Amino acid sequence: MNEKEVWQVLRDVGALITDSHIVYTSLKHGSTYFNKDALYPHTESTSRLSREIANRFANDDVAVVIAPAIGGVILSQWVAHHLSQYTKREVLAVYAEKTENGNGFVIRRGYEKLIPQAHVLVVEDVLTTGASARRVIETTRALGGKVIGLGVLCNRGGVTRHDVGGISKLFGLVNVQLETWNETNCPLCAQHVPINTDVGKGREFLARKSA
Repeated sequence: MNEKEVWQVLRDVGALITDSHIVYTSLKHGSTYFNKDALYPHTESTSRLSREIANRFANDDVAVVIAPAIGGVILSQWVAHHLSQYTKREVLAVYAEKTENGNGFVIRRGYEKLIPQAHVLVVEDVLTTGASARRVIETTRALGGKVIGLGVLCNRGGVTRHDVGGISKLFGLVNVQLETWNETNCPLCAQHVPINTDVGKGREFLARKSA
């Protein structure tokens, strides 16, 4: 599956939003958004894209797939499922949760016992700065897991393998660098284009502005 075909799958399920005014998690503004929450209800489409990620790591002896909660949980399940089919052995799927202060990730619920010495694939839906993926990689390594790579649906920030901790392999189904702006120089703000409050951090941005 090439990038054009992946984009078509995303368009078909309404996961690609264009010509809007988005506030991203990084608090930068832009006009395009990949809404992974619109993808995941469509199990066949999610399975197809996850299979493509799994295919790229089928020869890397993956034992565990891990993702940051919440959205990545679904992705980790599907990627592990397809890796299990490829390798003819069970590949486990787990997830990492944010710490109480929100600055890091922790692996618990017994999943931490599955990590030491295992070959671990980290998966993520969207990379913007790579911060969440990097923190999951750091947490996995701290438990003794060997991170063999990072697989993502969309790398929209030009994130490299060195940005997320010097991993040996980073694969994105689609790789695109979208133009973003700080609030102070956002042309959409200057044109008074309404903030999209359905996706991204638009609702929080407006609440902060009103406060």
